[in-house]
Amino acid sequence: MSNHLALILTLLTMVSGIIVIMDVLFWKTADQDKRSAPSAKAVAVEYSRSFFPVLFLVLFIRSFIFEPFRIPSGSMKPTLIVGDFIFVKKYSYGLRLPVIETKIIETGQPKRGDVVVFRLPSNPSINYIKRVIGLPGDEILFERQRLTINGKLMDLGVTGEIFERTSVYVEDLDGRIHQTLIHDPVRSQREGTYIVPEGHYFFMGDNRDRSKDSRYIGSVSEKYLVGEAVRVWMHFAPWEMPDWKRIGIKIE
Repeated sequence: MSNHLALILTLLTMVSGIIVIMDVLFWKTADQDKRSAPSAKAVAVEYSRSFFPVLFLVLFIRSFIFEPFRIPSGSMKPTLIVGDFIFVKKYSYGLRLPVIETKIIETGQPKRGDVVVFRLPSNPSINYIKRVIGLPGDEILFERQRLTINGKLMDLGVTGEIFERTSVYVEDLDGRIHQTLIHDPVRSQREGTYIVPEGHYFFMGDNRDRSKDSRYIGSVSEKYLVGEAVRVWMHFAPWEMPDWKRIGIKIE
């Protein structure tokens, strides 16, 4: 859906821009007799002059600065919940052209612990949001809900809190501290060792036993990255009142 919107927005911007340029260079509808009924060309020019600046600004912001996304599943609980609307910083990992997603400027690379939106490699029209666990070249061991990265066991501590009848834990990923949900502290889904190829990243959801992530879809190539999730700007779920307390929450 996001890619379709980007395509429609890009086409509308291009068409309106071309009409404005054609009018300035050739048609010059502004010089036509105002007493006569406006032609279809003049009407198209008028609308294009009105909408082109707005379309261009929206396309620029959405493509290179921030893009809004809605959280559709519970795979990132308790960090993000169903109904959260978030801002994704598009320039965190490089500036990419809209629609074709070709990187034109390098601005940085994901860090361990970042919450990232990426396009599903098997179907790039679908966006996923997960946390970066493994960087290129890492060896990831996931066993009994514990992560060992390059031989170092990541700290995991119980908070004593309960979120939707599930125990909340705190995990430290090389200094990036965040909460996770653990349904069974003894067994975990898809235990094993994973090697992250060069140019790829290993993602996991914070709701560890309820997340279809790199344990299932494999490591994700850098070319599929969309941007870093930074803040919640609204929370609204069908048949519920908006949760005003979540507005402005920084995504840790």
